Amino acid sequence: MMRMSHAMEAGMSRYRLYSLRDQGVVEEVSRGVYRLTELPAIVHVDLVTVALRYPGAVICLLSSLAFHEMTTQVPHRVHVAVSRRMRLPALEFPPIAAHRFSDPAFAAGIRKHRLDGVDVQIYDPEKTLADCFKFRNKLGMDVVQEALRFYRERKSVDLPAILRFARICRVERQMRPYLEALL
Repeated sequence: MMRMSHAMEAGMSRYRLYSLRDQGVVEEVSRGVYRLTELPAIVHVDLVTVALRYPGAVICLLSSLAFHEMTTQVPHRVHVAVSRRMRLPALEFPPIAAHRFSDPAFAAGIRKHRLDGVDVQIYDPEKTLADCFKFRNKLGMDVVQEALRFYRERKSVDLPAILRFARICRVERQMRPYLEALL
């Protein structure tokens, strides 16, 4: 997978890239993002596309829950976090729900995952739980409680990390009763 700008940096003209697309050698995954058609199918096409188009954004909330298999919800949009100083991403496909995070909340808990040959930034499960509590009124408390149940069923529960991220996201007081009851 590559962006048109990467192809042009490598010495390929945009007309040559369009010609390869018309010949069926490459396919356009999203506006400005291309891949060879002979490659195996992309498993995480939405996450990879967003990571290529907006390398500074981090996958969060429902999309992160789905990636970490902590929900039964199917996100209809790719939820991304951006710093307050960054512009909000906008894509026709895949649809995006962008959220501005404060600098401490944005920088905490980012993990890079290699998906389909592309580095994708996704918040770790503990940070995702804290973010879900912060956005509990938008997501619904049932989604948050379900995520806590799925997290509890994992072999490794890191309560100190959850509480650290809850402090950073300023939701420790709201999370503590749920953590005491479920974990």
